[in-house]
Amino acid sequence: MLPALHSLHPYLLSLLRIVASLVLFSYGTQKVLHFPAAETVPAVGSLSWIAGLLELTLGFLVLIGFQTRVASFVLSGLMAFAYFLRHAPQSFYPAQNGGVSAILFCFIFLFLVAAGSGPLGIDALTKRKQGHAA
Repeated sequence: MLPALHSLHPYLLSLLRIVASLVLFSYGTQKVLHFPAAETVPAVGSLSWIAGLLELTLGFLVLIGFQTRVASFVLSGLMAFAYFLRHAPQSFYPAQNGGVSAILFCFIFLFLVAAGSGPLGIDALTKRKQGHAA
């Protein structure tokens, strides 16, 4: 059983990357593109709107597995910044301050900085092509 699970490891890494970035991307579309419709929409140029723009653009890069490590590094920092600026002042406990997703995103993207995109992404595709060209 364990060897079979071990062989799935690279694909589960890609699945984690895709799902996490899709969820983050949806936060960006809500803040910047107003889709799906939100109760409140941040003003263009505000900190929340800029965060949404980063979630949208860098989330898309991570989704397709392009420059995953760099984009994930920035997103991890963004999520840490969001947690300490927006959530932590409300309460010490993430379950009370609404910051659970920010913490999880921060550490998922930090993990992707170290792990990379996995086999299902543009980074892996270009790496394979460079290997064949050599």
